[in-house]
Amino acid sequence: MTFLWEQGVPVIKLDMIATLALAILLLLFGRVLVNRISILGRFCIPAPVAGGLLFSILMLVLQQSGLLLVKMDTLLQVPFSLAFFTTIGLIASLRLVKQGGKLLIVYWFFCALLSLMQNVIGTSLAQVLGIDPLLGVLMGAVSMEGGHGAAGAFGPEVEAMGVYGATAVAMAAATFGLVSGGLIGGPIAKYLLNKHNLHSTELETVAVEGKPISASETKEEATMEESEYVTNEVSAHSFLLHSGVIAICMSVGLWVASWLKGTLGIALPSYVGAMFFAVILRNLNDQLKVVKLHTPTINLIGDVCLGVFLSMALMTLKLWELVDLAIPMLVVLGAQVLFMILYCLYLVFPMLGRSYDAVIMCAGMAGHGLGATPNAMANMKAVTEKFGPSTKAFLIVPLCGAFLIDLFALPCIVWFINYFAH
Repeated sequence: MTFLWEQGVPVIKLDMIATLALAILLLLFGRVLVNRISILGRFCIPAPVAGGLLFSILMLVLQQSGLLLVKMDTLLQVPFSLAFFTTIGLIASLRLVKQGGKLLIVYWFFCALLSLMQNVIGTSLAQVLGIDPLLGVLMGAVSMEGGHGAAGAFGPEVEAMGVYGATAVAMAAATFGLVSGGLIGGPIAKYLLNKHNLHSTELETVAVEGKPISASETKEEATMEESEYVTNEVSAHSFLLHSGVIAICMSVGLWVASWLKGTLGIALPSYVGAMFFAVILRNLNDQLKVVKLHTPTINLIGDVCLGVFLSMALMTLKLWELVDLAIPMLVVLGAQVLFMILYCLYLVFPMLGRSYDAVIMCAGMAGHGLGATPNAMANMKAVTEKFGPSTKAFLIVPLCGAFLIDLFALPCIVWFINYFAH
């Protein structure tokens, strides 16, 4: 860490380790904020968003007033991002896909269609408003269905193409979507329940891999039940073993991204290759039983990596780059929220069968379609606690929202970026 003056303004330069330390401290501070400020917890605002965004706002005030400028080395941001998306792939067992049946395929289709429409809305309005269509992609499926994870990964990629402020736009849009997804899910469900006089008729539990699972269990819990281990304890050996598997997937992902860019000219974020290779590896291992994959260990590594990655991405936002884009962003993001409401009410709900399960899944889609899977779970839990359980929704929504959605959304995003690249 060094201190100097640039053009009469004091500047603090943080090296790689100091930046990592600050990211972790802001992540911990964010957890305190979420636990103590009820509105943050109610809308499922992630701890790194609370801590990192607050810091970036502080940096905005200091920069605009000329009091202080902080420069940070974010070299470790990419490895943490790669590791997180790899863990998503490693928990994606196709055994769970079979449990959802036809309803899962229909829901998955509408998730895929949503990502396409979000990109069309984003790029179309960006061109109408006279801003770079690549920013429209970032305000589309990248920040809506993709959330902060995809925003933090694709933002720098687009910024490297010469689009000024791309990362800040992506992160701001993801935060807007996260809050919006938590706000509209419940009202959508309540409107549909009242209009169609629906209620839960489900009192029993269903069996997943021969074991009972209640409607309130999440995808992670269901996956844990099928794990080779039945204990939640994370050992040093297990941590080291899974870290090695994750590192291998990361290495392959980097090689694939490099080969595609050098050979075919396709700009593919390295984490996409790492995640898909992890999916292949997980499902091959399910058949061959080479390694005993322990889901709690994978989740632990993923949670830590996501927290640090997002904290680092948000705390380094240059919010002053968004001033000229404020009105266009509000127009595009407002259109995305309006489309989501109409999409759930008049297309998704009827095609899912106009049932109680369909209502709960619409609440979930509003959550992860604009924000993140935790938003979807919070929306569904709030409705089912009042109106009754929905086992199918709690199996299908997190499975699609956390993994299956990316099988179409990521290639769709990459195509739009490459199409509009300068």
